[in-house]
Amino acid sequence: MALLPVDWHETFGLETPLLELLVRGTALYFGVLALVRIMPRRTGGELATMDLIFVLLIAEAAAHALGDYSSVADALVMIITLMAWNWCVNAMSYRFPAIERLASAPPIEVIREGKLLRRSMRREYLTEAELMSHLRKEGLEGLAKVKSACIESDGRISVIQATK
Repeated sequence: MALLPVDWHETFGLETPLLELLVRGTALYFGVLALVRIMPRRTGGELATMDLIFVLLIAEAAAHALGDYSSVADALVMIITLMAWNWCVNAMSYRFPAIERLASAPPIEVIREGKLLRRSMRREYLTEAELMSHLRKEGLEGLAKVKSACIESDGRISVIQATK
């Protein structure tokens, strides 16, 4: 009598067809990439409490979309598929500017020459209070001291001070 009976084939063998795992992983990767690409940048960039909860919910939904695997091999195939697509997209983005533009968003200017660009702020759901808070953290007292401020592709706000 075995102390810990283990069905090695069930644990390490593929339960789901390999092609199905590859298609699921590919669809999930590009689906999440497209959704992250179209959402406002601050949601994916600087993580506040609500943003962190949002990311955790996406991870939970993605885990269910991958399927309930009891086989280590199924999970490893899925993880390798996701990692491979991530590597491919990063490598192709580096080599081809058109793919870089599809995969990551360009910076959006929200202050130009001390003036708020409200249309850009509205598009990114950035309030004036949030922007002013960021300027204070940068040691700037007001808009007049700012030449330009942009929301970068990672959601962070970069500021260029006006010259005196």
